[in-house]
Amino acid sequence: MVAFADRKYAARSIPAFVANSTYTVTSFTLVLEFRKGRLRNLYWKRDGCASCSGKSNFVCLNNQDCAIRTNNYKNRGGSIDCSLGIQLAFSGTDKHETVMRLRTFVNIHFLAFIGISGIL
Repeated sequence: MVAFADRKYAARSIPAFVANSTYTVTSFTLVLEFRKGRLRNLYWKRDGCASCSGKSNFVCLNNQDCAIRTNNYKNRGGSIDCSLGIQLAFSGTDKHETVMRLRTFVNIHFLAFIGISGIL
C-alpha cells in the first residue's frame, strides 16, 4: 500500500501483493491521479500476464500479475535477478488544468518495507 496526505487531501492505494515464500512480483505500475494539481488517487495498474507468457520461470497470479518462483532467484541459486521495479505514471491535470503526461521507471535494489524484508 502507498499513501500520501497533506493538510487538505489524502490518497491511499489498495494493498498490492508483492511476495510470499513461493512467488515474487517484481514489476509494478503505480498511477498517481491528479485533478487541478492535487493528488486525488493512487492505484496499481494491472497489466495482466502477457509479459510472462511462455516463460517457464514465471507464473501468472490471479490473471493479473506475473511472478517469479522464489527458487529461481539469483541469491537462491537460480538465474533470475529479482530486483523490484516500479513504474510511476501520472494522470490528470496540473493546477492550470493542463493534462499531465509523464512516466518514469524506478528500479529498487534494496528493500526495507515492513512485511517483505527477509522474504527476498
